[in-house]
Amino acid sequence: MNEELRNEIVRRWQAKSSLRRIEVELHVSRRTIRRVLAKWEAERTAAGPSGLPAPPRRRKSLLDGYEDTIRELLERYPTIRGTRIHEELQRRGFQGRYTIVRDRVRQLRPQPVRNPVVRFETLAGQQAQMDYAVYDIDFSDEGRRRVSLFSYVLSYSRRFYLHFGPSQDFETTVREHIRAFKYFQGVAASCLYDNQKVVVLHYEGGEPIFNPRFLAFATHYGFQPRLCMPKRPQTKGKIERPFFYVRTSLLNGRTFRSLDHLNEVTLWWLAHVADVRIHRETKQRPLDRYAEEQPHLLALPAQDYDVAPVVYRIVNVEGFISYRQNYYRVPWRCIGQALPVRLTEDELIVYSPDVKELVRHRLVPRSVIGQRCEHAEHRPSDDPQQRLAMLRERFAELGPVAQRFLDGLLRRQRFGKHQAQRVLALLGTYTRQDLLAALERAVHFGAYALSAVERILAAQAKPRPILEILADKERQHLQPLLTDDPVPLRPTAEYQSLLPPETAADGQGTLPPNAEPGGPA
Repeated sequence: MNEELRNEIVRRWQAKSSLRRIEVELHVSRRTIRRVLAKWEAERTAAGPSGLPAPPRRRKSLLDGYEDTIRELLERYPTIRGTRIHEELQRRGFQGRYTIVRDRVRQLRPQPVRNPVVRFETLAGQQAQMDYAVYDIDFSDEGRRRVSLFSYVLSYSRRFYLHFGPSQDFETTVREHIRAFKYFQGVAASCLYDNQKVVVLHYEGGEPIFNPRFLAFATHYGFQPRLCMPKRPQTKGKIERPFFYVRTSLLNGRTFRSLDHLNEVTLWWLAHVADVRIHRETKQRPLDRYAEEQPHLLALPAQDYDVAPVVYRIVNVEGFISYRQNYYRVPWRCIGQALPVRLTEDELIVYSPDVKELVRHRLVPRSVIGQRCEHAEHRPSDDPQQRLAMLRERFAELGPVAQRFLDGLLRRQRFGKHQAQRVLALLGTYTRQDLLAALERAVHFGAYALSAVERILAAQAKPRPILEILADKERQHLQPLLTDDPVPLRPTAEYQSLLPPETAADGQGTLPPNAEPGGPA
């Protein structure tokens, strides 16, 4: 029944119309008319100033006689389950079913009191918040992929930067920070983080132990990382809420060809949708508040933070180094060497032991394995004489014993050049001294074969880990510096100018008490 019909019934009743007349004229049953008039009268005569209707009366239940027992059990055992309470009531004569016990327990069980979440606001340029979200997206060209969304929001203006990527590792996180800083043309004085391992390693005594690599990055840009309370996402609500907005506005109702296409659409969406909307809390456009906030951001340094890691890889017998189950060719003459490899976001750069660039390769995506990347100029030469000259050059670097072994190997073996190449590759497994000792023993017994060298090494030498290889290379690099005398002896006459005038007048000075001639002064 609508309010208009109810009003008409009350109005006619007040005008002294009979129930029959109201029934005939309004086509409403007398029962309905009586119910409307009773409710109207009750509302007009309800006790109390509020005029609220009396609460509905609860129907009688089999549990009414056991309610005190339920309260007592809940007080003594706050976590007791409804099934256990039902068992206790049955033991005391209750004949009802479990469902009504379950509903009554829900009504009577004390509910935990949740502290209200108080929203706090920060000054312009004072704080930013950063977090990741994970989405499974069906790309039309690449198929279904799981991608991570990096989000960095300025707390004052609510303007945020977004970028989708394949991972959440340290290098990716730092690179996305740098992109966000350039996007906003500045850095907030502090940034609030969840407790991800990239930022904080662990807690000791309730105090966070920050990742030193991330602290070095934060120091470079001059901002202070802060951590939100564990298991309390409300602490960084300004970054949590945009993820819902991204899911319902950016990703909803759109299809994407690839990850690159998704990031292109994201940049357009940020500029034409997110930045120009009226924010629910600030009642302003984020772009307008950003214009106020930008002058308060920290200035960017002249040089970006170098996040590219450097790893060492040993060149295998075919002239390749491996990284993430893909292979990248280096100059063939580097077989057996441990070379430094610098990894940028898009490139793999290989350097020689004296840190000169050898080759650059396009980095294969993480989702691809088994690829071989090579440049034609770094393949082994088809000219036998040129390959032989390169082998003689490498064996000459090892010394006379290695040269004699190479000569004997080329004379005795049909595929001598190939075996010589594999002998050089043993430098990636054994030390230089062990390999030279094995070559000398092979020459002594006239065993000019790769298999002979491998047997000697297996019997007399022990393969070494990559860390030991790198330590040897550093030791060889520092040896000339450590053997030279960095501070030569100087005559004592040069120190006379440091003595007081009265003691240096005779050109010799006086010895302090209890000092012996020639001893320390």
